[in-house]
Amino acid sequence: MQYWTKIIGLGQYFLFSIFIGTYVSHTNLDIMKLGIFSMSLSVKDLSTSKAFYEKLGFSVFAGGMEQNYLVLKNEHTIIGLFQGIFEGNILTFNPGWDENAQTLDKFDDVRDIQKHLLNSGVQIDNPIDESTTGRASFMVKDPDGNVVLIDQHV
Repeated sequence: MQYWTKIIGLGQYFLFSIFIGTYVSHTNLDIMKLGIFSMSLSVKDLSTSKAFYEKLGFSVFAGGMEQNYLVLKNEHTIIGLFQGIFEGNILTFNPGWDENAQTLDKFDDVRDIQKHLLNSGVQIDNPIDESTTGRASFMVKDPDGNVVLIDQHV
């Protein structure tokens, strides 16, 4: 009897594994690869904001004071400080980049993301010409008016 219990148990395990594997592979097909996320903050004084975020453990990763923007990093968290470049704060995704601004092997091109969003009924504020390749960006607003920037650098 114990022999059959073990066989039935193994059968249930394999069926469960097949179900979970199938479920995971099917659900992951619909997930867009947006790349690294950062918060882009519009600041009044770049030096003052830099000093504040350094107290929180952030350090300069990219940009420059003379360019009126800095990108700061603390482990896997990235924020951008922008003085006089745009109004309001922006949620930013960079398709094709990892957290170190290195090009990913696999990513969804910004034009494919745009097409998916348009097909889903999302209004694009500044649509990209789909016949182009490489660097491009567009913005959308969430239902509460928050700006989301999809900004591809590769």
